[in-house]
Formats: sequence, structure tokens, C-alpha cells
Amino acid sequence: MEPIYLALILFTLWTLGLGVTLTSYRSVQVLLGKKKSNEFPAGIQHGSDFNWRLNRAHLNSLENLPLFLAVVFLTVSLGKVDAFVNQVGFVILGARVLQSLTHLIATNVLAVNIRFTFYMIQIVSYIILLLRLV
Repeated sequence: MEPIYLALILFTLWTLGLGVTLTSYRSVQVLLGKKKSNEFPAGIQHGSDFNWRLNRAHLNSLENLPLFLAVVFLTVSLGKVDAFVNQVGFVILGARVLQSLTHLIATNVLAVNIRFTFYMIQIVSYIILLLRLV
């Protein structure tokens, strides 16, 4: 298996893990009677600050998973997988995980700047990989 596939699998598992964690948190709230199942409105901050950051980290990963999938699909389809692509796949994965963790840990200015840096690493990596295809 090409390492880029493993990076995509791990990115997907990370995204699923964030979603399962969020769903588990919400399920516990409902089971303990602290919330009703319809008290988690989409797009509106609700619950603790950590719950909201977890929600946003999950959504950020969901938003970026199709980008990673598209880049991998195009790269493989065009027969352009090489050592560089495989390495960049893990750079993207690492930056995604670190962006999510930073999001979960803090919201101060330094943390937001660090999170943005990890996001930009992903975006620049996607652009580089796409430019290599043309």
C-alpha cells in the first residue's frame, strides 16, 4: 500500500474519532438527563467551551477531508505518486492533527496563530501537490 493511502486512512480515522468523541459527549449529557437530544442546535454555540471547540475541530476536519481525498484521488489516477507525495501526505495529516489538538487545548491569540499556521501548512501542501499534476 502506498503511504499516501495510509495518510488518508489516518486522516479519515482522526475525523471519525473527533465525531465519535463529540457524539459520546452529547450522549452522556442526554443519558444523565442534563440535556434533551434536541438541545444541540447546529451552527450555534452550545454546551461548554470545550464541547464547542470539539464541535469546531470535528467540522474543520470534515471540511478538509474532501480536499485531501480529491488530491489523493487525482494524484493516484494520474500516476503521479512518488516519495515526495507520500511524505507530503503525512505532513498534511500531522498538520491536521496538530491543528485539531491546538483547537481543543486553547483559544488565546497564540493558540489561534499556531492553529492557523497548521492550517496554512495543509493548504500550501494541497496547492503544491495540485500544481505538480499540471
